[in-house]
Amino acid sequence: MKSSLSIKGIDQLVKHLDKAASLKDVQQVVKSNGAQLTTRIQKYAVFRGHYEGKKFVKPTGFTKRSVILSLSRNNLEATTGPTSDYGGYLEVGTRFMGAQPFVKPAFDIQKKIFINDLKELLK
Repeated sequence: MKSSLSIKGIDQLVKHLDKAASLKDVQQVVKSNGAQLTTRIQKYAVFRGHYEGKKFVKPTGFTKRSVILSLSRNNLEATTGPTSDYGGYLEVGTRFMGAQPFVKPAFDIQKKIFINDLKELLK
């Protein structure tokens, strides 16, 4: 499960950022928002248990613990999300299990914060 955010007019953004902010400022915004998104995803990763036959199995918390942050491209790219094999099934559901979204709701909130933080650098 992968979500992404693209900013249209990136050339204009870079031009303005060159004047208003340093690369370190942008890297800090990316790192900070990546960390916040990781925490938000973990906060939302609260799941119902499931049945295996007639036996109810409580959630183990593995998917929540599997959410990690990775920074790349000179700290200009942050990637975060669950690394468990079944995180995607929890997010979107299956024909046997309803969706229990936790990545997209967190992402939708964080992308607004990220855009506002980038706009603050332009001031």
